[in-house]
Formats: sequence, structure tokens, C-alpha cells
Amino acid sequence: MAEHEAKGFIEIIGNYAKSWALLQGYDEQTLQEVAQTKENRFVLDYDEAKEAIAALKKDLIAKGEATELFGNEKAGEFNGNLLNIYQSFGGVDLLPSVEQKAANLLYYIIKGHPFNDGNKRIGAYLFVLFLHKNGILHKENGEAKINDNALASLALLVATSAPEQKEIIIRLVMNMLVE
Repeated sequence: MAEHEAKGFIEIIGNYAKSWALLQGYDEQTLQEVAQTKENRFVLDYDEAKEAIAALKKDLIAKGEATELFGNEKAGEFNGNLLNIYQSFGGVDLLPSVEQKAANLLYYIIKGHPFNDGNKRIGAYLFVLFLHKNGILHKENGEAKINDNALASLALLVATSAPEQKEIIIRLVMNMLVE
């Protein structure tokens, strides 16, 4: 093997070091809950979330990527999904970090199916909106912590996961948000 090829392998290994650790942690069920960002700069309320979903729906319909069924709420379940991430007990948040709230929001919307159509897209959209408004969507260098391919993969992973995998899936998402 040429020296140039060896350097290429080493560079790839180094560039994806976090991926190797996350995959091992997932396989061994040893991923830890990470709570890096304690300060919530933004609280996603029901009305703002519905406005955001309406804007997404309008954009997707214009592109031919959604129908009028997209984002139609079933029996008020969506508000419950939002309220779940802000639960507290004795004045203490049950999900104290932004990362925990974001990961749970993604999971609740995708797995809870509060909409007739678009649960994965809406969950993914509100997840990145929530991260953006809380100032943690991007790394210090401006690169998104979760790029578009990773976002689609996460949404599909959540959607296809078994209910008993909930905690490890949420921990994986949280760990992906930490630099």
C-alpha cells in the first residue's frame, strides 16, 4: 500500500472518530445521557409550532411534496407531545438540558404520530428549529451538528425503532448533538 493511501485511511479514521465511538456505545448499550446545554433560550409553544408546521406545509405543497393532509393534527395529541418535554417534578425539569428536550421532541412526534401525515418530516423540522432557536444547531465553526442526511437517517431510525429501544435512541441523538 502506498504511503498516500495509508495517510488517506488514517485521515478517514480520524475524521469519523466520534462515529466509531457512537456506534460502539449503541452496540454495547453504554451511551450516556449528555446534558451539555442547561439554559433554554427558547421554549417551543403550541401556537409557534403550529405556525412553523403551516409554513413547512405551504413550502412542501408548492414543491408537490405534500398534500392537504400534511400536518393535520389528530385529537389534540401534538400539544401533549410538546408539553411532555417541559414536564417538571417539584420544580425540577425532568428533561433538564436542551439536548434532552430536543431528542425527546423528535422521538415523541415521530413515534407518537400526532398528525395524519408528515410525522417524520414535522418531527425532524421541529427538532432542528428547536436546536436553532436554542443556539445549538451549529458547531462553533458554523457547520451543522446534524446535516440533512444525518437528519433523514435519524428520523428513519426513530420511526423504525422498537419501543423498548426508546432510551438508547434518545441517548444516541443527544450524543450526536455534543461537540
